[in-house]
This record gives sequence, structure tokens and C-alpha cells, in this order.
Amino acid sequence: MRTDNYILAVAALMLAACGNNEKEYDATGTFETTETTVFAEQSGRLMAFSVNEGDETDASVEVGLIDTTQIWLKIQQLDATKKVYNSQKPDMEAQIATTQQQLLKAQQEEQRYKELVTDGAAPSKMLDDASSNVKVLQKQLAAQQSALATSTRSLDKQSDMVDVQVRQLRDQLRKCHIVTPAKGTVLEKYVERGEFVAAGKPLFKIGDTQNMYMRAYVTSVQLQHIKLGQKVKVFADYGDGQKKEYDGTVTWISSRSEFTPKTILTDDERADLVYAVKIAIKNDGYVKIGMYGKVKINN
Repeated sequence: MRTDNYILAVAALMLAACGNNEKEYDATGTFETTETTVFAEQSGRLMAFSVNEGDETDASVEVGLIDTTQIWLKIQQLDATKKVYNSQKPDMEAQIATTQQQLLKAQQEEQRYKELVTDGAAPSKMLDDASSNVKVLQKQLAAQQSALATSTRSLDKQSDMVDVQVRQLRDQLRKCHIVTPAKGTVLEKYVERGEFVAAGKPLFKIGDTQNMYMRAYVTSVQLQHIKLGQKVKVFADYGDGQKKEYDGTVTWISSRSEFTPKTILTDDERADLVYAVKIAIKNDGYVKIGMYGKVKINN
């Protein structure tokens, strides 16, 4: 009797195994997020820095300040230089007023001599001298105007150059203000307040932990069942059979194959070449970077 029961039990297990050939998942991988490292854009002492690992922050939030003293002093110096240039600009009307008055008087004399010569009351040489004097004064006036205009243009250009330098310094001043590039979570912090930082030094790393994705690897056989925008099921694996299901969307498929990463399991472990895919999910706070996950493709 016991033998019969044993045979029936074994048969039942074999039937159950045969009826459950379909795998629970089609691929596995790890969860990742878009990470951004914020670098110092200016050199100087870190006067303020309110970043802590694990902080949640919005985009365009100022979290630190690099010493701006020297840049501000240079801007003040250039502002004073511009005022000097502006004060050196010639007053054209005042400087040519005398010559204009002399020219007007000479033109009046020329007209008077024209009338006298016409009436025969004065020799023509006097008219010639008056006309020559008018021409000389006209040339003097033109030369003065040209010289004054050239001087004014030169000072204007020098003033414009100062404006460009001020704009460059103001851009440097703006870059002293450390601003978060996007909404996310501070993943790593590399410096502390009071440290001297050089331009290009990493300050902190931020990641978008609300919009995460899983990088999984599939075989060429599986690839024919996957396309961009496809909805799939993603399972965050907590171990000991504990899982949490998420709706996922395929957002990227590699255009070239690669050798199977040693840490990745695929549907066909004998496959030498696989394709990487990214599956985006909306994180509810339970999925962590580097966590193991599984994918079920909805065929």
C-alpha cells in the first residue's frame, strides 16, 4: 500500500513539473537610474554647502556658494575703468564751436566782398583771399570733426571691451553659485563646506530615483518578441521569494550584441551573445539602485 502511494506521489510531482515548464521570467538584471555628477565651475573656498547624502531636492535649487570676493572686486574695477573712458569722450560741439564761429564770420566776409567786387568797389583779389580763408576753415572744421569722431569711437570700443569683460566676470560669478541640475536624490557627497575646490572638481552626485530603469539582457531569440514602447512586467527581487511587481516600458534596445556579462542570467545561459535592454519603471520608493530584478515579457 505504501509502495502504491509513493508511486502516485512521484507521478503527481512529475506531472506538475511537466505542466509548469514555462519560466516565471524571461530575463534578469539590476536596477539603475540616471545619475548626474555636479562639478565646480570656479575655483575658490566653499563658503556654503548644504548637501547631504540622501537629501531629496528639486531642480535649480542653490545648494552651495564658492567665494566670489575676487570676481566682485574685478567687476568694481572694470566699472571704474568704464567711467574713466566715458569721462574722456570729447565734447564735440564745444571743441568745434570756435572754428564754426570763425567759419561763419569768414563766409560773411566772403559774401560782403562778392557784393563789393560786383559793384566795383573792391579789387577781386580781396574776394579771392576771403574765399581761400573760407576753404581753409572748412577743412580745419572737417579735420577737427574727424579727429574727435575717431577719438570717440576708440573710447566707445574700449568701453565695449570693458562691458564684455564685465559680462564674462558676471558669468563666472553666476557659476560660483552651485545649483542642482535636476530633481532627484543626492547619492554621494565629495566635499565639505570650507574646503578649497578647483574648477572641475566633483562636488556631489544626484540621481533620479523616482524614474528608474532596469538593465536586462536578452538573447537573439527573445529579441524578436521585444520592441520599443512595449509594456512588460518587472519584479523587484528582495530575496527569500519576496518580490514586488511594477509596470515597465521598454525604452531602449541595444543595436549591437555583446558577450554575456558574468553577473547576468539569461533565458538561455548557453548563449554567448546577448542584447542589452532598458525598461523604465515608476519607483514607489522601494526599488534601490543595484537591486536585482526580473522581467516577464508579455508576448
